[in-house]
Amino acid sequence: MVPPRIQVFLSSMLALVMLAGAFLLIARFSGTADPAFGPESGTAPSAVKAPLSPPKVQPDLPAPALSNRLVEYHMDVRLTPEENQLTGTQTLTWTHPGKKAVTELYFHLYPNAFASKDTTFMKESGGRLRSDTMPQDGFGSMSITEVKTTDGLSLLHRLQYVQPDDGNINDQTLVKLRLPRPVKGGESITLHLGFQVELPKIFARMGSAGDFTMAGQWFPKLSVYEPAGTRGASEEGWNLHQYHGNSEFYADFGIYSVRIRVPEHYIVAATGFPTKSAVTSDGEKIYQFYADDVHDFAWVASPDFIAAEEAFSAPGVPGVKIKLYLDPLHKHLKDRYFDAAKAALKSYSKWYGTYPYSTLSIVVPPEEGNGAGGMEYPTLITAFGAKDDSPGYELERTVIHEIGHQYFYGMIASNEFEEAWLDEAFTSYAEEKVMELEYGLTPNTAAQAASIAKPSSLTQEAWKYGSHQHYAQNVYTRGKLVLQDIQRHVGAKTMERIMKAYAQKYRFKHPTTADFQQVVEQITESSWQSYFDHYVYGAQMMDVAVESIEGASTGTADHPSYTTTVTLSSRGGPVHQVPVTFAFENGETIRRVWDGSSEAARFKVTSSSPLIWAMADPDYTMVLENKHVNNYLKAGMEAKQVTRWNLSVTKLIETLYGALSW
Repeated sequence: MVPPRIQVFLSSMLALVMLAGAFLLIARFSGTADPAFGPESGTAPSAVKAPLSPPKVQPDLPAPALSNRLVEYHMDVRLTPEENQLTGTQTLTWTHPGKKAVTELYFHLYPNAFASKDTTFMKESGGRLRSDTMPQDGFGSMSITEVKTTDGLSLLHRLQYVQPDDGNINDQTLVKLRLPRPVKGGESITLHLGFQVELPKIFARMGSAGDFTMAGQWFPKLSVYEPAGTRGASEEGWNLHQYHGNSEFYADFGIYSVRIRVPEHYIVAATGFPTKSAVTSDGEKIYQFYADDVHDFAWVASPDFIAAEEAFSAPGVPGVKIKLYLDPLHKHLKDRYFDAAKAALKSYSKWYGTYPYSTLSIVVPPEEGNGAGGMEYPTLITAFGAKDDSPGYELERTVIHEIGHQYFYGMIASNEFEEAWLDEAFTSYAEEKVMELEYGLTPNTAAQAASIAKPSSLTQEAWKYGSHQHYAQNVYTRGKLVLQDIQRHVGAKTMERIMKAYAQKYRFKHPTTADFQQVVEQITESSWQSYFDHYVYGAQMMDVAVESIEGASTGTADHPSYTTTVTLSSRGGPVHQVPVTFAFENGETIRRVWDGSSEAARFKVTSSSPLIWAMADPDYTMVLENKHVNNYLKAGMEAKQVTRWNLSVTKLIETLYGALSW
């Protein structure tokens, strides 16, 4: 991409600005910027003080923001592998986006999810996430060791853990800080914090395994304050949730300048880009990274990485460095990772808008670090843990899925606590389009729909789904099928317009399901309220049944003729354009279409040969149909008999798909 953009403040300074812009162009791609000119100091207009211990830098011209940049983090963190510990300092500036004065700030302390078996995350998850189980005695935690104002006033005694979702006093993943004075709307506040993280054994996106460390959600992270109107809120206020077994994250966009200290033989991958080359001092290697217009910052460290890098550009990808950090077991698969990343960037940028960042890092953990695998962070993703076998297309699928999150979660920053489908379903929909386009893999939507045993509303809070399987079946699979069904209604070209309009309108914003519905209605110029009420806000699937076949001979021996009435019904949500096939004894078949305008339909067919069976949706085009057992009925056989005849095969498909999916 075009690296940091330079604002021209005064025409008389044009020559200076051009010189600075040229320097930054080189620096952003080379990663060797002088700190006096580098992005570390290129802050938003309300600049903050540097972290507690970094070197002083000269002020730089601010780059125009893509987002509102409400938060700014300057952090300095040290990894001590032998103690599985992170020790850090943080200087945070927050700009109040609302109107009412606030007297409290709230911070997410996500590592405390692993502090004991009694935390909300552990109780809800049972110590499991996907196929990973928390290692024995693998607990970890976070403590805030210092909170000071810019005047040096200690606020440490003003911290109070809160549990707004379930009242679990053993959960310390959310903390309230009472301020010494109110912050008015439009004002900024700057605080200095110290913190320490006892890393868990790697599980649920963070921790350590041997020499491998995954630092995800590793720092005190400010909650989101939503002004009135944000995500449909009638009143402004903090959006507060604990860390739950199924939930992921929600945060404001901002600026991150992060110094990372690791043992000198370690390699670090991180969000953003390096502002200068890593330096070695007193047995440590010190990295400095910068990122803007992002809402999170993650990093990974290991002495075993095999690092590779390729430049890539395409329409919508002006220039990006793809950085690959491989476990040695997968070094021979380097090209497959790069090819998958390029395919994803090329398609997503075409469909959903320009990829605006200059880097994209892909981390392949060791097999024992698989708890960090398959996760997304701004400009950094993790693949699944390396094994010594030859992986199938799941290698590409994982990379392509996680890069999709650079859009749905990264730039289009929905609230993953409350509307997880806007992240996971949209990314899964996009992933399958790329897998079909690039690798010819057509999704088996019938099997996917059949796996959904308990459909639920897509807009309920993530933790209310209960089990992770129930969560995944809905926010990943059912949500994706809803998008595919909308495409079936409107056609592929119109769906492309819908998705692109939504992605561009809510880029660097926090959209809701209602916002997406509004885009669908604007593009199609029709109401979709009933559809969303049934399949998005509601919990329905489609269920078309062939209820009965009643026939009689109406001809003669010389001129045989048979008239048959076939009755169909919709036992689930509303249906649209249902194909129906009628098969006759002489081998003839005819096709009809039920428009779905009523709850039932009767088809009268006449033929010189008896009807032997009828089937609704024989090609499985209705992607939200999850009970295929009653789609087929044989003449002369009761529906209950046919259902029993089909049930064993269908259940086998459901069980197999359910076992493989999550």
